Amino acid sequence: MLLALAVLVPVAACSSEDPPASQPQAASASPSVEPTEQAVTHPFTGLPDDKRKPVLAVKIENTAAGKPQMGLKSADIVYIEQVEAGLTRLMAIFSSKIPAKVGPVRSARISDLHIAPMFGKPAFAYSGAQTKMLPFIAEASLFDVGDTRNPGAYFRQPGRYAPYNLFATTKSLLKAAPKATKAKDIGFTFGDAPEAGGVDKKRQTVRWPAARFDFVWSADEEQWMIYQDGKKDMAAEGGQLSAPTVVVQWVKTERSQFHDKNSSYTPLVHTVGKGDAIVLRDGKAYKAKWKRASEEEGTTFTTPDGEPMNFAPGQVWVALAAKKPVTP
Repeated sequence: MLLALAVLVPVAACSSEDPPASQPQAASASPSVEPTEQAVTHPFTGLPDDKRKPVLAVKIENTAAGKPQMGLKSADIVYIEQVEAGLTRLMAIFSSKIPAKVGPVRSARISDLHIAPMFGKPAFAYSGAQTKMLPFIAEASLFDVGDTRNPGAYFRQPGRYAPYNLFATTKSLLKAAPKATKAKDIGFTFGDAPEAGGVDKKRQTVRWPAARFDFVWSADEEQWMIYQDGKKDMAAEGGQLSAPTVVVQWVKTERSQFHDKNSSYTPLVHTVGKGDAIVLRDGKAYKAKWKRASEEEGTTFTTPDGEPMNFAPGQVWVALAAKKPVTP
């Protein structure tokens, strides 16, 4: 553990023999019904899935220079984290669907290392880190498949410029982490929305010091369409990024011991503890509470009354935002 700084078949009961001719035929017995087996769903998405594949976490660029990103449409969960200068970067979690390529892959941050243990010991793909953060990565609950340890998995994407052109092949990333933890319960629940408590919501804006996300409900798509800094957030594969569930998780952020070459401090995002949240689903916003007791445990979301706050099945975006964000 790091330092603080750092989821009938009706069977007719009938006889295979005809009744004797001298006896009146008895009425057919009522069909007996066997209980229907409950569908097995994936713990990250709530969609039908009885397979448990390894977890791959990838750090992905999130500024205009790195767009459009590749692979995000296949992610089970996408975390938005604040980084230096008030900007944001993404950590995408893959397991149920693994795209062929992902990117642009960028450098790791200390907050990533505190999120990773919730998934056990996932494969973690990133491109470099500050020298003094390397010991923290070495002791973190993850398999390091970054570009330094696993250079053969990475390549420069034509038509883009460095450092926004580094991509990776997921097959090679996972091959380098054969013991990566398979998907397991991380506290998320899926199903019907609460009967009460939601308010109609067409747009939810979430701000960081130098970045803004807008999540706009589309009744036709039944998705929250994603915009960043006033522009549609497009995918390299085509189409706009979107999700059926968006969670605004209010967290505490503070300056970590790390900073960039411009002396802009790296925020430490506290994802262990408890706090308030807003869950967006079905065109409504629901007040919620989140709790994560330790780094090894998942994050649970409940209604203000303490009942499970179900997400809509499908991809989940989690915006880790602070009501009082740290400034450089």
